[in-house]
Amino acid sequence: MKEQFVTKKILNWYDFNKRSLPWRENVSLRKRQYNTLVSEFMLQQTQVATVIPYFDRFIKEIPNMENLAKVQNKKLIKLWEGLGYYSRVKNLKKTAKIVIKNFGGKLPDNFENLVKLPGIGEYTASAILAIAFNKPYIPLDGNIERVLKRYLYLKKEKEIQKDYLLKKKSIFGLSSRSSDYAQALMELGALICKPNNPLCDQCPIKKNCKSYKKKDFSLVKIVKKNKEKYFILKVYKKNQRYLLIKNTKFNFLRNLSIFPMEELSNPKNFHENLNFKMSNMNMNIKIQYLKEYQKIPSSYWVDRNKLSNYMLPSFTKKVVQYLEKNL
Repeated sequence: MKEQFVTKKILNWYDFNKRSLPWRENVSLRKRQYNTLVSEFMLQQTQVATVIPYFDRFIKEIPNMENLAKVQNKKLIKLWEGLGYYSRVKNLKKTAKIVIKNFGGKLPDNFENLVKLPGIGEYTASAILAIAFNKPYIPLDGNIERVLKRYLYLKKEKEIQKDYLLKKKSIFGLSSRSSDYAQALMELGALICKPNNPLCDQCPIKKNCKSYKKKDFSLVKIVKKNKEKYFILKVYKKNQRYLLIKNTKFNFLRNLSIFPMEELSNPKNFHENLNFKMSNMNMNIKIQYLKEYQKIPSSYWVDRNKLSNYMLPSFTKKVVQYLEKNL
């Protein structure tokens, strides 16, 4: 495959500047496929620096697809605890089971089968095919998208739509080193073409970058409005213990432990105690302290001094931290 000038420049830069990341280690093909699968699930909506210690611990405890398919949910959630978006790890296990059952324990190496697996969309499928199988795909993540917008100076609303960007990414060409090239483009966005104050002097393709020529590095984004949601969070405390429930009511943090909560529609004079951003939701929470306890289905007590013994999402831990400071 004849490589374009821009492709060679980016790969040459990558060879000298790439970060040492645990999922990039030189391992067997089977291991690389598994490491790529796990890392790509973890990196969905989570930064590299945050993911590294979680990935190391996860791979040590669950080293292959077979172990992942059989691991107890309690252990699985505990290893993921703090990363958030728990549907990711549940889908990861579901995918492992399907791969064991239908593909002999090997990840499918084609787009059609990959996108059918739980938790794998078009981006993740493209990333796996490029990184794990060295196939000529360029996954359009936030980093590559940013490089593309600046390189071509894309500012108009129609130019920053996902479909338009997918067409325009062909400007980067392809490489026989598809695995390295996909990661090189991501790395270029992460280390050089940063959201703020890009390091243009270190960029290997600055001479052809339209934003560099215009000295305009601002980015236009499609603004997504967060939905405003209002909740009453009920706190029952007895003998240094808090009452929690298994969440079967709300789509967020489903089947995880939270405080009893009720959603309010269009409340008046609502004065929140806490505010959380979760996915596309802005959660406004008012704390209600209650003394009289009535039995609630799927509820249990947790000792405030032994929280590490329980599988709790970060959301619940942050609520407890607030209560400890303000009770």
